[in-house]
Amino acid sequence: MRTAMANRLTPYLFMAPAAIIMALALMYPLGYMIWGSFREWNPSQTIGEAEFVGLKNYIFLWNDPNFHESLGVTLKFAFFVVTIEMVIGVGLALLLDRDIRGMSFLRTMFILPMMIAPVVVGLMWRYMYHPTVGTFNRTLDGLGIPTVDWLGQYALMSVIIADIWQWTPFIFILALAALQSLPRSALEAARIDGATPWQQIIHIKLPLMMPVLIVTALLRLIDAFKVLEVILVMTEGGPGLSTEILALRISRTATEFRELGVAAAMSNYLLILLLLLTVGMFAFNRWQEARAAKLHAQVEEEA
Repeated sequence: MRTAMANRLTPYLFMAPAAIIMALALMYPLGYMIWGSFREWNPSQTIGEAEFVGLKNYIFLWNDPNFHESLGVTLKFAFFVVTIEMVIGVGLALLLDRDIRGMSFLRTMFILPMMIAPVVVGLMWRYMYHPTVGTFNRTLDGLGIPTVDWLGQYALMSVIIADIWQWTPFIFILALAALQSLPRSALEAARIDGATPWQQIIHIKLPLMMPVLIVTALLRLIDAFKVLEVILVMTEGGPGLSTEILALRISRTATEFRELGVAAAMSNYLLILLLLLTVGMFAFNRWQEARAAKLHAQVEEEA
């Protein structure tokens, strides 16, 4: 009896130190941020010296038009980059999931952008968007087409393009891995039944890939809400607030405006939004996994 009990407890005892360290490393900063959001706190004070103001910071942000605008920019940015990256990344994976000479080299070239530091990406695209000496405007000028104020009137679109260029390879890698792990029996059964390549993609490949694609989209969505360096280097949130996403506004509120309590409250709003999105996408993922398992079972029966 004692031996059996010891055998059951042994794995938990080995896991306990790591679990405790992880819990402290996660919960302490999170609790510190939540507690600070209820105080009128600035960098010249310790958190204990700051005045407790309850929900004042949250109410202020709820009624702050600048916060609403930054939230709108964040949602717009995240929607467009994740949607376009998913379409391009999955499309490239479907296109390159075949044995063609030089395909390994092409796959390697596709993933190079995500290896570049975000600050370097921001600088590189900022100079390419330069109104007079930038690559894009020089090309347009050479073709006799009017130049474009990329980081002015089209600043948000320009930032979205830079993000798509850098992070589409992330979607491509995971989508390609999902494709290559699909059961070959299901694809062979579809071919035998006379399914065209397009029908295989729509009815076999994409449904079976969906659980992986949902998790991939969730990871990119979370990351899109936290983009900072590229936008900071390219536009600094301007012109006006047209490219100021929440991560940049939080940083600016804490460092420039010296309102740590308001920045903490803003961070909590962002955390709640991400938690809601995460729970929703995981629920959808569970449904898709059940659907994919049912589809796979049906294909196996037919085969």
